[in-house]
Amino acid sequence: MSSQQGARRVGPYTIVHSRPVYENPWLKVREDRVEDPRGKEATFGVVTMKAGVTVLPLEENGDVHLVREFKYGLGESTIEAVSGAIESGETPEQAGLREVGEEVGLIASEWVDMGLVNPFTTIVNSPNHMFLARKLSKIRRHPEAREKLETVKMPFSDALQAVLDGTITHAASCVVILKAQVFLERSSER
Repeated sequence: MSSQQGARRVGPYTIVHSRPVYENPWLKVREDRVEDPRGKEATFGVVTMKAGVTVLPLEENGDVHLVREFKYGLGESTIEAVSGAIESGETPEQAGLREVGEEVGLIASEWVDMGLVNPFTTIVNSPNHMFLARKLSKIRRHPEAREKLETVKMPFSDALQAVLDGTITHAASCVVILKAQVFLERSSER
């Protein structure tokens, strides 16, 4: 099948046919039949999820606040940094501030942008903005009704070791903890 003039393109591919497969408030799944520049057809499944945030709240004494929560897709509880979706009209910083308040009952007066991670680039479009939250103060915790999570407080060094030994496996949590290690090392050198 040859490419048509004006057809929608994604990188080197021309989309021959695209069909929605599934949709809910958090994600969409579609299947694209495409043609490469040589005219060869292929099929891609694409999952588009709401953009999210992952925040690592760090105390002056070096303790971090993480959460333990049952994750349905894995069928087990995980330990992660504070994470959640960016709601309509929110900036990543606003979403992070909201999530830290909801999940661990804290507010931070210092936010360090730790960049962006795309967790699984082959088929998932779900950018995740990461932050290090510092200069923390306690506030009344307001968890979402459907969320059943436990706050886990530990020294940063223990969180780093949990990433290295595979106890913490949530990709954005691993990345923000590793980036925080580099940030903290560079900050202490100044």
